Amino acid sequence: MAANSTRSTLSRQWQLLKLLPSRGPGLTAAQLTKLLDGEGHEINKRTVERDLQELSRLFPLQCNDRGKPYGWHWRPGAQLELPGIELSEALSLALLEDTLKAVLPLSLRRGLEPRFQQARRKLEALAEENATARWVDKVASVQPQMSLQTPDVNVALLERIQLGLLEEQQLRCRYYAAHQDKERELILNPLALVQRGSTTYLIATAEPYSDIRQYALHRFREVQVLDMPLTRAEGFSLQAYLDSDALQFGAQAPVRLQAWVSDTLARMIRETPLSPDMTLEPGEEGFCLQATVRDSWQLRWWLLQQGENICVQAPAALREAMRETLRRALARYE
Repeated sequence: MAANSTRSTLSRQWQLLKLLPSRGPGLTAAQLTKLLDGEGHEINKRTVERDLQELSRLFPLQCNDRGKPYGWHWRPGAQLELPGIELSEALSLALLEDTLKAVLPLSLRRGLEPRFQQARRKLEALAEENATARWVDKVASVQPQMSLQTPDVNVALLERIQLGLLEEQQLRCRYYAAHQDKERELILNPLALVQRGSTTYLIATAEPYSDIRQYALHRFREVQVLDMPLTRAEGFSLQAYLDSDALQFGAQAPVRLQAWVSDTLARMIRETPLSPDMTLEPGEEGFCLQATVRDSWQLRWWLLQQGENICVQAPAALREAMRETLRRALARYE
C-alpha cells in the first residue's frame, strides 16, 4: 500500500510540474487543483500548495507573490521538457495497444513499445485511488464467432512486406497458394494490409496483371523488397475496396435472399439485421425473411451455422447449394 501511495504521489507531482506555465502570472493552487482533478488526481488545494512548496526546493519554480491569489510558474530560462504521459493518453494507449500492434509497421511498433509500457505503469500507479485508471479492467472486445488461433507469421518477412508497402516498392515473393496446394513465384505491388479476424492479408496486384487480390501473410515463404516502384492500381481506394465487401470472398453479386426462419432466429436478426432493407413477415411456424445481401462465402457460412432455424427459398441456385452441402454433411454422420 505504501508503494502504491508513493507511486501515486510521484505521478501527481510530475503531472503538476507539466501543468506549470513557462512564465507569469502563472496558475494558482486552486487552478492547478482543478487541472489535476481532470487528470485523475483527486486532492485538495492544501495538498497542491504543499507539493508546490516541496517541488520549488528541487526545481526552478517561481511564485508570483505580488498580489493574491499567488500564481506559480517556471523561472525564466528553465528547461521545460518533461517526459511523461497523461492519464487520458495512458488509458487510450492501453485500450488500443493490441489493435495498434496489429496494423503498425514493426519499425514504428518498436518505437512505441516504451510508451505502451509507460501507459501500463501509469494506470497501475493510479489504480488504487482513481476509477478512470481502472477502466481498462472493465471493458473488452471479443469476436462473436468461434475463436481461432492466430496463424504464425514470419516476423522478418512481415517487416519486409511492411517496408515495401511503406516505401511503395515491388516485392518478389514465394507464396503458398492454399487452393492449389503449391508454392508460386510472384512479383507483387503492395497496396494495403487488412486484418480480418485472426488473419492479416496483403492487398496487392501481381505482375503483369491488374486485378486486386488478397494474400494471407502467414503463407509467404520468401519476400524480397525490390528497387522498383510499384505499379499503382488505378483508382484504388482502401475504404472503397472494403466497402465493396471484397474481404468477404465469393461471387460478391447482390442477391435477394428469401428464407423461412424460426421464431428464435427472427428475434436475433431483428436486433441485428442482415441488411438495411431486411423484412420479417409472420409465416407458418416462423417468419418469412427477405434481405438484399452479397452471395459471399461468409453468407453461406452464416446460413449453415443456423442449422434447422433457417431454410433458404430463393435464389434457387443458393437454395440448391445449401441443400447439396447439407446432404453431404448428413452423409458424413451416417
